[in-house]
Amino acid sequence: MAVIAVPQLKDNFAYLVADDDSGECGVVDCAEADKVLSEVERHGLNLVAVLSTHWHADHVGGNLQLVQAAPSVRVYGARAEGGRIPGITDEVDGGDMVWAGPLGGEVIGIPAHTNGHVAYYFSTLKALFCGDTLFVGGCGRLFEGGAATMMASLAKLAALPDDTLVYCGHEYTQKNLEFALTLEPKNRALREKYEWAVQTRRQNKWTVPSTIGEEKSYNPFLRTDSPELRASLKRLDPALGDDPVAIFARTRELKDRFA
Repeated sequence: MAVIAVPQLKDNFAYLVADDDSGECGVVDCAEADKVLSEVERHGLNLVAVLSTHWHADHVGGNLQLVQAAPSVRVYGARAEGGRIPGITDEVDGGDMVWAGPLGGEVIGIPAHTNGHVAYYFSTLKALFCGDTLFVGGCGRLFEGGAATMMASLAKLAALPDDTLVYCGHEYTQKNLEFALTLEPKNRALREKYEWAVQTRRQNKWTVPSTIGEEKSYNPFLRTDSPELRASLKRLDPALGDDPVAIFARTRELKDRFA
């Protein structure tokens, strides 16, 4: 069993989820089908499933070309996305299972970035594919949901085992951690992760995956109860209270404006 990252566009990732014994695989979030199909061929795999986390084109733009190349492929996507997943054959809800050959993944509903955003959790791989909801050191923009909705979605992911590998949709790590340091400059785990990310990117390597346990130690959107983070926010906005949703919303607003 393996997870194979396939860089897409400028800073996106697709991921092949492959079963060694059968040679069957699924792909999570395909924007550029030619690159995905090249990796499928290079590894001698048979593409049987497309797993779409949400409807944005940089995550599903290659779906129809994949269907043309492999007409029997199953295309999974959320029912709550209202038919906006190209080529969809199987509409899913939170709690359902999806299949990449013999590999089964649980669907986790995580709306806010889009109304129907889902993640796919493969317990046998200890792997979470979370699209644009949870990033290394960050979270997605609130395009179709509010702060409370995103907090609830992130809480579902944070409840997974700490050793769960986090495969997110973009290489945003360095900038995310730069922002996080403005709120928690004394957080040792955060400083060390940022220094590692800078060195990793200088070597033209990817920073994905992280783990759920790591994210809880430095991701500001999972740390609304951090005294240092709260103190930093209240210095910027003395009227800010202690409500976790307000803390989260203010953090997201600041991140949206972070250069």
